[in-house]
Amino acid sequence: MAETQKEKEVSKREQSGEMESQERRRLRSPLEEMERWFEESFSRPFFSPRLLGRFGLPELTSVFTPVSPQVDIYEDRNDVVVKAEIPGIKKEDIEINVKENMITISGEKKGEEKVERKDYYRLERSFGSFSRHLHLPTDIQADKAKATFRDGVLEVRIPKSEAAKQQTKKIPIE
Repeated sequence: MAETQKEKEVSKREQSGEMESQERRRLRSPLEEMERWFEESFSRPFFSPRLLGRFGLPELTSVFTPVSPQVDIYEDRNDVVVKAEIPGIKKEDIEINVKENMITISGEKKGEEKVERKDYYRLERSFGSFSRHLHLPTDIQADKAKATFRDGVLEVRIPKSEAAKQQTKKIPIE
């Protein structure tokens, strides 16, 4: 019986170990997905847009989207950097607090106007208060933190403590 092209490709992948990594990815993927769902349930408890989309309710995602910034946290040589997307909000309406290795970004996106008419076709913009409490990956010098807010992106730079800077040591290879 002649082998089809697809069977040959599968056989090659099995021999090269590529098939095994795909199998591992399949096993890991559901676990990673569950972990993401679990994390989302605490960061956005009830009406997570991703969660609503997963349950076949994509039209409701915009209605129940909480006002909560998406955040990146990373380290460079001297600082821990926190970037948060907070579009449509004024810098005066944002508060940043740093205590030990925790940063809290909170604020309020205020509604612009009250509309008396009830014949909306779509209602997607969200307003309200938010608060994100984020654990920082290393020891910091909170009293030297600086923040900028430009084009809807908040950037907070917090210098690492001297001890944290010295923790990284290049090790020569013998």
